[in-house]
Amino acid sequence: MHIRPYAQNDEDAVVALWERCGLLRPWNDPRRDIARKCAFQGDLFWVGIENDALVATVMAGYEGHRGWVNYLAVDPRCQHQGKGKRMMAFAERRLRELGCPKLNLQVRSSNGAVIAFYRALGFEQDEVVSLGKRLIADD
Repeated sequence: MHIRPYAQNDEDAVVALWERCGLLRPWNDPRRDIARKCAFQGDLFWVGIENDALVATVMAGYEGHRGWVNYLAVDPRCQHQGKGKRMMAFAERRLRELGCPKLNLQVRSSNGAVIAFYRALGFEQDEVVSLGKRLIADD
């Protein structure tokens, strides 16, 4: 698998991958999420390509205090082959190069398999409450 920056012509394949992975929610428009990422730190959005097919994605961000990872996705047909681990290692390396001291991510509490995946990568549960407030509706 080759990891490269996201390109605009990847959009349809990215949205289809996120759909296959069950990442999409009605209140988040994936195309708007992609546009927002491209407008802000677009260089921290990568895709994994294998045999000319887009099989993985990861978005990262860093605001000077901590880094965040969103939309880590690996095509279900390609999971359990180390691709997610490679995408995370790539994102972590790039964030470290920016001076990022800590990385955070959010996983739905019902998603035990993904929580186990991140724990195997060295992530630990922070004793915090995650709060959110929508500023712009995607409806």
